[in-house]
Amino acid sequence: MGIFWDLLQEDELEKQQKQANSLEDRIEILESELASTKVLLRKTLAALETHLSKDIDGDGKLG
Repeated sequence: MGIFWDLLQEDELEKQQKQANSLEDRIEILESELASTKVLLRKTLAALETHLSKDIDGDGKLG
């Protein structure tokens, strides 16, 4: 019975490792997407401030 229990535990550990790796991959992708979104948002804000000639974000400058 002990060997079967060891095999079950080993299988469970492998499943958890795969989930952890998968989660790390997903986090990396999300962080990359967030960075891209921030860049796009900054560009959009700069274009909008230039177009409206108004300081929207309160940083004291246009664009």
